[in-house]
Amino acid sequence: MTCAQSVIAAVMAHSRETAPAECCGVLLGSGQLIVEAVPARNRSDDLNRFEIDPHDHIAARRTARARRLEVVGFYHSHPHSPAIPSATDIAEATYDGCLYLIVSLVSEPAARLYRMNSSGPSEVQISVEPFRAASPHS
Repeated sequence: MTCAQSVIAAVMAHSRETAPAECCGVLLGSGQLIVEAVPARNRSDDLNRFEIDPHDHIAARRTARARRLEVVGFYHSHPHSPAIPSATDIAEATYDGCLYLIVSLVSEPAARLYRMNSSGPSEVQISVEPFRAASPHS
C-alpha cells in the first residue's frame, strides 16, 4: 500500500491532540492508495478504546463518494502502547479484509498498517510518499 505522507502527519497530529485518549478516523483512497485521513469523534468513555461516531462514519463515506474515492480503512491511536492490534482491536474489527492504521506515541512515534481478517491481523507493508492527492484520478 502507498500512503500519502500527509495522511501519516494528520493521524499523528490527531493522536497528539486527543492523548491520553485514543483518537480514531476513516482512511480514504482507491486501490493501493491511501490519500486522506478523515478524523472522527471517539464515542468511547474509556481512554484506551475507540468507537467511531456513526455520524462521522457516514459523513466520511459521503465525502469519499463525492471525491470518487473509497473508504479503504480506519485508523486509531495507541497513546500508551505499541502500534500493534490489541486483543480488543482484533475482537472489534467488524470489516473483514479492511485496513487499520495504528499509530503509537510511545517513545518514538510509529505508524503500522494491518489488514484485519477473520483469521486475525496481518501487517501490510506501507510506502509513504510525499504526494497529497485529492483523487487518484487527478
